[in-house]
Amino acid sequence: MTGIPRDHPRYESLITREKIVEGVHMGITSHQGLGAQGRGEAFDYLIGERTTGSAAVAERAAVAWILRASNPVISVNGNTAALVPESLVALADVTGATLEVNLFHRSDARVHRIIEHLRAHGAGKVLGSRGDRRLDLSHDRGIVDEEGIFSADVVLVPLEDGDRCQKLVEMGKTVISIDLNPLSRTSLSSTVSVIDNVTRALQNMIQFAKDMKSDSQENLQGIIDSYDNRKVINDALYAIHERLKLQSDEMGIQWI
Repeated sequence: MTGIPRDHPRYESLITREKIVEGVHMGITSHQGLGAQGRGEAFDYLIGERTTGSAAVAERAAVAWILRASNPVISVNGNTAALVPESLVALADVTGATLEVNLFHRSDARVHRIIEHLRAHGAGKVLGSRGDRRLDLSHDRGIVDEEGIFSADVVLVPLEDGDRCQKLVEMGKTVISIDLNPLSRTSLSSTVSVIDNVTRALQNMIQFAKDMKSDSQENLQGIIDSYDNRKVINDALYAIHERLKLQSDEMGIQWI
């Protein structure tokens, strides 16, 4: 990563890619995670590589839900562990949420490596190694801990699989997703859909949590009640449309 000059126009994207590659070498990120990262980069480019106003609204509502929760859990996969371990730990600390490792390509060794990686970045208790309950899913993301995701009332699922997101919602849980694709199953089925890069989203949520931690339960509930997830998704689609139109106009291409 040190070989990438800071004045490179794609510096942030290149650093992010290198973190994923490093995660693969460390054994915490799957090779399939490389493809997922590339898909996310494409949508980030379409949305302008920025936190839109509606994404910030979703991030604020997400924090309100977490602060109101009785047992909030932050689900951690290999990509998030490689990209934003410090942010995951910081958000858990400021909100009182629990971290739980949950993987599609699961092995006990990989779960253990991610737990140790999070602890190396300041985490205390991290769930995921017991895997003593199972959601009604045919793959290993259905393996969860009883005291964590299984019994959580609010679950934050960055970079999620759509079917598990749907299953958590069916179980009556409030599901907060971070997904740059506004039309993914995850975004369309979540209670709160944060359409933003996870690196920006978690930093924004940490700041919101610091600002809102002393808010009354009534104020937090007011934020939740006024939130419109369908509007957030529509706004993300409009932002992509407008960016494509602007670039087409700049290139002299007629926009249909």
